[in-house]
Amino acid sequence: MSRLTDLIRQVKAKDAALGADLEAEFRVLSERRVFGLNFERHRPEAVELPQRPIRKGDKVRMLPPRGSTKYGDQHLWRVTRTEIIDGTRCAYLSLLGSDGSEIKVVSADDVVVVAEFRDPIYPGLKPVGRVERGGEKPFHTIINAENYHALQTLIYTHRGKVDCIYIDPPYNTGARDWKYNNDYVDGDDLYRHSKWLAFMERRLLLAKELLNPENSVLIVTIDEKEYMRLGMLLGQVFPEAEMQMVSSVIKPGGTSRSRLFSRVDEYIFFVFLGDAEVTRTGDAMLTGVAEPANTVRLKESDLWEGMVRRGIGVVRSQRPKQFYPIFIDPVRRSIEQIGKPLAADSPRGSVPELLGLLAVWPIKDDGTEGFWQLSPTGLRQAMLRGTVRVGTFNKKTGQWRIQYMKAQKAKYIEDGTVAVKGKDENGVVILDLGTEFAKEKSTARTVWTKPSHDASVNGAGLLNKFLPGRKFPFPKSLYAVEDALRFFVGNNPNAIVLDFFAGSGTTAHAVMLLNRLDGGKRQAILVTNNEVSAEEQTVLRKDGLRPGDPDWEKRGICDYITIPRIRAAVTGTDPNGEPVKWVYKYDDEADAAEGLDENVEFFTLTYETPWRVSRNRAFGAIAPMLWLRAGSSGRRIESLPDGWDVADTYGVIEDLDRTAEFTARMAKVPRAQVAYVVTDDDRRFQMVCSTLPVRVEPVRLYESYLHSFQLNTVDV
Repeated sequence: MSRLTDLIRQVKAKDAALGADLEAEFRVLSERRVFGLNFERHRPEAVELPQRPIRKGDKVRMLPPRGSTKYGDQHLWRVTRTEIIDGTRCAYLSLLGSDGSEIKVVSADDVVVVAEFRDPIYPGLKPVGRVERGGEKPFHTIINAENYHALQTLIYTHRGKVDCIYIDPPYNTGARDWKYNNDYVDGDDLYRHSKWLAFMERRLLLAKELLNPENSVLIVTIDEKEYMRLGMLLGQVFPEAEMQMVSSVIKPGGTSRSRLFSRVDEYIFFVFLGDAEVTRTGDAMLTGVAEPANTVRLKESDLWEGMVRRGIGVVRSQRPKQFYPIFIDPVRRSIEQIGKPLAADSPRGSVPELLGLLAVWPIKDDGTEGFWQLSPTGLRQAMLRGTVRVGTFNKKTGQWRIQYMKAQKAKYIEDGTVAVKGKDENGVVILDLGTEFAKEKSTARTVWTKPSHDASVNGAGLLNKFLPGRKFPFPKSLYAVEDALRFFVGNNPNAIVLDFFAGSGTTAHAVMLLNRLDGGKRQAILVTNNEVSAEEQTVLRKDGLRPGDPDWEKRGICDYITIPRIRAAVTGTDPNGEPVKWVYKYDDEADAAEGLDENVEFFTLTYETPWRVSRNRAFGAIAPMLWLRAGSSGRRIESLPDGWDVADTYGVIEDLDRTAEFTARMAKVPRAQVAYVVTDDDRRFQMVCSTLPVRVEPVRLYESYLHSFQLNTVDV
C-alpha cells in the first residue's frame, strides 16, 4: 500500500479530483481486516556493492562528493557503456524508469553498483584468510556479504542440510547503532513495522529452504518491539512446524525507563521442523529448580505415539511424499504393505483395494488430510526395528491408529535403556516395563534465569577481552547462545549451524565451545556484512572516505569485529598479539589463551557474470562453493591444469576424454561424495555418471549453478 499512496500522490498532483476519489476508495479498502498477519510487501531493498567493478548493464547510484556527510542521489541509473575520457574511466548513465532521454556521463569512481533483491545474482566466494588448528576437522565458514544474497548462495551449497539456524535479527528499535542495518527504517516511518516484516520474510523464506525438513530447528531472538508480529510471521512461513517462545533474562540490572517496567529479558522463538525436539539436559534453565528423582518406571504411553503429524496448518500438500496408504490386516493388527505416495491431484479413492486388507491414511481428528511422520523408507526401517505398530480404531476419523516410537525413544531400545523381551508375531518389540531405569533428565523451562546469560558480563565484557578497545553494541552472552544450541545439536557432533545475522560472531564461538566439550566436528556458517557504524561513517566521510575505500572497509563490522573475534577465539591471541585474558566457565573451566582446536576460513561474496561462468572463466570464484557443497573439509580444488582433480571429499572434471582416470581415482578416495562434471552435453554427462561409484553424487557444471541462481529469486 505504500506504493499505492505514492501513486495516488502523483495522480493528485496532476488531477486533484481524480486523486481525491482514488484516495477515498483506497481508504475504504485499507480499513477492511482479514484474519492473520497482514503487511505490505514493500519493494525489495537494494544493496550497494562498493567493491564491485562497474560493467555495462549495471544498476548504479551516484556517490556523494568526497568530504560530504550527506547521502548521494538515491535514484537508480543504468550503465549503457563505459569508455576512457582524458585518462579517466567514465560511465554513460540512463535514468531507470525514464524514456532514456536523461543521460549523464560521470567518472566510474563516482558511482556504486546496486543490486536489487529481485535481481538474479551469480555469486562466487573470494578467500580472504583462514586459521587452521583443527587437524582434519571440517572448516567453519565466515562470509562477508549482504545476507539475502549469501542465503541464495547457500541454497546452492546447503539446501536441506542445515540442522540449526540461530539468528539475532535487527530489533527494529529505530536506533542508528551498528547492528546489521538496525536503521533499515527510521523510527518515525509510518511503514516501519511492515518494512521490517517484509525485510524478515524475504530472508526466512530462503532460510526455510536450507533447513533439514526431517529434523532441524530455527532459533530467533527478539525484544518486545516486534515479538508479536514476528511470532505470527514465523507461523505463516512455517505452518507445518511446532513453535515455542522462551523468555530469557539477559540484563538483570534492567533497562532505564521512567514510565514503563524496566526490561530485563528478551524473547527466543524456537521453530521445530520434522522430528526436532528439545534434548533433556537436566538443566531446567530456571534458577532454584532441582533435578527430580533419578529413577522411574516407564509406561507404554511414554514411548508410543500417533504417526499422523499433528498441528494447526498441517496439510497433505506440505509433505506429498509422506501421504501414502498403509495396508493393514485388522484381525491380526499387523502392517502388511506400504503403498506409494499419492500424487497431489489424486484422491484416496483412486488407490485400488487389496484383498483382505484395509488402507489406513494420515487423517487428522478434524477429518482433514495430513501426512505421516515417517516417509515410506523411514516406515520400513521402523518395521525392521519393531518400533511401529497398529493401534486402536479411531472413531473420529474412521481409520485405525498407527503408532510409532520417535527416534529418541527408539534409541532407548537400541542402547538397552529399556529392556526388550522379544518381538510379537507382527515383529513389534515387547517391552519389559517392570524394571526401573534412570529417568530422563528434566526438561528446560520456558523462563531462563541463568546468571551466565548476562549480556553485560559474558557479551560485552567477554568481547572486550578478545578485542580490546573495539566496541560492538549489545553482543550476546556466549553462554546464552551455547545453551540454546545445546538443546538441539548437543547430541549431534556433526551438526551444521547457520547464523545469517552474525554480528560479532558469538554463534560460531559457541559452536566451537560445544566441540571443545565433546570433541565434536560441528560446523558454523556465519554471514555478516561489512557495515560501518553510523557514528563512524560521519567521521570517515568528513575525512574524504567512501564505501569501497580500503580505510573505510577495514572499519566494517566483518573486518573489524567478526573475523578478529573468531581469530582470537581459535588462536587464543587478541589483535594486539597478546594472550586473551578470559577464562571459559560453567561447563568446563579453561583458559581462552589456549585457543580452540578448530579450522576457520573467511570469504567475501563476489558477483560474477553468467557468461564468464558458462565459459569456465570464473572457476576460481566458484571453486570455494564446490568445496562448501562437498562438506568444507580437506583440500580445495582451485584449478584444473590436468583437466581433472580429486580432493578429499569431491572431484571435478572438465576434460571428459580423461573420464576413466577420473572415475578410477574417485573410486579410490572413500570420502569423495560429489563429482562435478563440466559439460554442456547431456549425453556425455550421463556417460560420466554411469561410471561413477554409487556413493558419489554427480553434479553438472555449470548448468546446475546457472539454473539455481536464475530461479532462486524471491519477490514478495
